[in-house]
This record gives sequence, C-alpha cells and structure tokens, in this order.
Amino acid sequence: MTDWTRLIRDIHDFPRPGVLFKDIMPVLADADAFAAVIDALAAPWRDVPIDAVMAIESRGFLFGAPLARALGTGLVPLRKPGKLPGPVLEARYALEYGEDVLQVQTGAVARGARVLLVDDVLATGGTLLAARELALRLQVDLVGASVLMELAALGGRARWDGTPLRAALVV
Repeated sequence: MTDWTRLIRDIHDFPRPGVLFKDIMPVLADADAFAAVIDALAAPWRDVPIDAVMAIESRGFLFGAPLARALGTGLVPLRKPGKLPGPVLEARYALEYGEDVLQVQTGAVARGARVLLVDDVLATGGTLLAARELALRLQVDLVGASVLMELAALGGRARWDGTPLRAALVV
C-alpha cells in the first residue's frame, strides 16, 4: 500500500496568518495514494451495515463519494446554504476562523437508515457536530464518522459523543 501520508504538505499562514494548513491536494493527484486513502477510510466500516454516507461540503465530497461506492451505499451531500432544492434542514456551527451553515434536504435518507458521516479533517469539531445534528434531525441511526485526518491538538474529538469516530491519520 502507498504511504499517502508523505504527500500531505504543510502550508503556513493559510487561509490566514497563524494557521498551519494541511494540504491534501497532492494525495488526491496521486492515483495510488488516493486509492490507498479510500481503502483506509473504508476498512473500519466494511463489516458494519451502512445505508448511506453523508459527506460534508466541500472536501468531504472528495472522500465521501468514492467511499460510498467502496461500501456499496448511497451518498447524501451536506451542503452550504443555497445549493439544495426543496425543503432543507440546517445547522449553524463555528469554525476555527469563522462561522458557517450546513444543510441537508428533508427526506434525503429514510428515517432509521444507518448512516456514516465523512469529512476530510477533524479540527475543533464544529463541522462534524453540525453534520451529526443534521443526521439526528433526519432521525437516522448514526453508526459513526470517518475523517481523513484528525488534528489532535485542536481537541475536536473531545467534543464528540462517543459514537465511533475513525481517522485515517492523526497528527
């Protein structure tokens, strides 16, 4: 298996001064590394019955769609405001450097469906908690969450509720 972790680059002062950004674009650009990432994300869930992957905009989509395919499930996108037609549910959340909103279409997944949340990075946990809130408001069975990378120093895991949370890489 390819060591995809060596392709992650540190970008200082992005998107603002004082932030150390973990650039995953080289991982996506390398076919073997990208395949290894999807395998790593899928591995903990292969024996868990899952009906849908709920992927968080925007970089969560990059992993959510191929992960849903690998697990043989449907995909439910969690989007920024104004991107989804019809009635939506929304959750507001704080970021490390601002605020945002996630939305999901009402009825996007059946009540009681077994759902896995997917995103690229777990930092302070705000985005993942907003996604969890939306999943619970849809009355699904949240089986867990999966992220490519966890930034442990930012403490996001401590805000999580004990539902299984898997990170392919912890830094």
